[in-house]
Amino acid sequence: MVDCLFCKIRDGAIPARLIFEDDQAIAFHDLHPQAPLHLLVVPRRHIATLNELALEDEALVGHLHRVAAQLAREAGHAEAGYRTLFNCNRGAGQTVWHLHLHLLAGRDLTWPPG
Repeated sequence: MVDCLFCKIRDGAIPARLIFEDDQAIAFHDLHPQAPLHLLVVPRRHIATLNELALEDEALVGHLHRVAAQLAREAGHAEAGYRTLFNCNRGAGQTVWHLHLHLLAGRDLTWPPG
């Protein structure tokens, strides 16, 4: 998608601090972190929201979570705890229309969020 911020990051048109990449996903630091560790795990393929996921995307969503767990472990947060979440559409806080999994850690995360 031409105007998608995350597609531009994926393609290298906009710089980002990539900390992970493979053939299915990239991960980078959020520009407006809400925790000491706040990463975004983004599929390479453009999917606007959770609502656009198809049955064949189940493995991709699992992969995004596995990558988040790996990154939390590498950053030393696996034992203390971390949160992963998707926002879906404006009412839930989604501001970039490209599916992305938030990974937050490094502080006490209260419940319920928001």
